[in-house]
Amino acid sequence: MRNSTIVMTDDAIADAGERNEAVRIGRQAGRLNRRSFLLGSAAGLGAAGLAGCVSDDMGRAEAAKFYAAVPNEKFPIPAVDIGKLDPKYFRRLVRYETREAPGTIIIDPKNYYLYRIEGDGMATRYGANVSRPGFLWSGEVYVGRKAEWPTWTPPKEMIARQPEARQYARGMPGGLDNPLGARVLYLYKNGAYTVFTIYSTSDPETIGNGITSGCTGLLSQDMLDLYSRTPIKTKVIMLPA
Repeated sequence: MRNSTIVMTDDAIADAGERNEAVRIGRQAGRLNRRSFLLGSAAGLGAAGLAGCVSDDMGRAEAAKFYAAVPNEKFPIPAVDIGKLDPKYFRRLVRYETREAPGTIIIDPKNYYLYRIEGDGMATRYGANVSRPGFLWSGEVYVGRKAEWPTWTPPKEMIARQPEARQYARGMPGGLDNPLGARVLYLYKNGAYTVFTIYSTSDPETIGNGITSGCTGLLSQDMLDLYSRTPIKTKVIMLPA
């Protein structure tokens, strides 16, 4: 697919910018429940590079080390409970034939994978969560902005429907409870923010599922790797589902 036009359903266009009704605010002393947000949201390891990719014969014991806690972050990231993750979604270096340049990101929502093209017929493959039915889109965009531990601000449409979200009208500070997680890549088209992102999650049960309103999520450890190797202006291709 090399279509440069983003294709979305009418419902996706109407709702993509406001996340959705499933956000529940107030759990645990008024904090936003991150998993509830993801159920309807739009939505250090760089040195490892390719050497850190999980090989096909890697067992869960090795995967547990690879997806270990990251204590040296601003907000320490917990280890992934890999017992809740299908091994096919472990990060891997795989064969992937494409004419796209190294560094290009290709998202395959049908199979819940995100690929970073490495060249010579190879790609780093990450397990992902993707858009839910009614919010799928396809086309070519690019990374227009990046952020570490970003602030999340609920759209005005959400605040109108869920007054309890008003407490975050000026932004929810970065942290483990923030829906965008440790890192985020903001996707742009023709100089404008599309409201879609590639973000990080510490919830392995979301991987391999369609849960968002247009965004793509990677496990935090995988997102740290992708983020560190993705410059501004990187091409991102969303394949049809």
